[in-house]
Amino acid sequence: MKSFRLENSPITYFVDDTANGEWAVFVHAAFVSHEMFETQFSCFSGKYNLLAVDILGHGDSVHAQKGDGVDKTAEWINMIFEKHGIPAAHFVGVSLGSVFIQDFANKYGDKVLSLACFGGYDINNFDFEKQKANSKAQAAMAIKAMISVKWFAKSNKKISAYTPQAQEKFYNMNVKFRKKSFSYLAKLKNLVNKYPSEKRQYPLLVGCGEHDIPAEIEIVNEWSARENCDKVILSGAGHCANMDNPSGFNACLETFWTKTKKV
Repeated sequence: MKSFRLENSPITYFVDDTANGEWAVFVHAAFVSHEMFETQFSCFSGKYNLLAVDILGHGDSVHAQKGDGVDKTAEWINMIFEKHGIPAAHFVGVSLGSVFIQDFANKYGDKVLSLACFGGYDINNFDFEKQKANSKAQAAMAIKAMISVKWFAKSNKKISAYTPQAQEKFYNMNVKFRKKSFSYLAKLKNLVNKYPSEKRQYPLLVGCGEHDIPAEIEIVNEWSARENCDKVILSGAGHCANMDNPSGFNACLETFWTKTKKV
């Protein structure tokens, strides 16, 4: 994939436009980078035009200016669309990435062909009570990161991935995360429960791995029931399902995208 720097922003993004067809956008989980989707890029190259973004504070998107925050992610992705003449795309987000693709869909719904959210939650129906326990666990992890990023990454890989191979890959990305980048994530609260829930004009898929935490599986089940959308609980996978079970994840996306063409 070719690397680009978005003008007037801290964002680095990656493009494979070798296909004569639709676009697919991939947005990664927290503390890693676009590299978590390497197996998806290999699978879909030539079939779809591909766009991957390093979230602010992650990967190569680290040259922030005063006023930059993750709440501008949708705006930056839209700028990339305009620069490359992308009319609309399928969106795939894992964990934190699912938050950003939902926010993009809230603001630029006419540019969304479909939305696939894995290991995430519905930002338009966010239940703060259900997230209390998870928030405490995240705070404890953040303390570890302030002491040692390596210590943080060793603990985080076991939460974020299920298979040894995926855990190792997650760790190798996580150790590159900079402590100061935590400050950029503070603006995530600006994306939650800001828009009323409306009937989506595009297909939605929600999912997670069977070995994700019980709370996430409950969120996925409730979300799919509320919206009557497609759902998948991926076998042999944890939180970052695309890394644990890439073949199953890729097949799931291919089936979902093929079905959307018939809608």
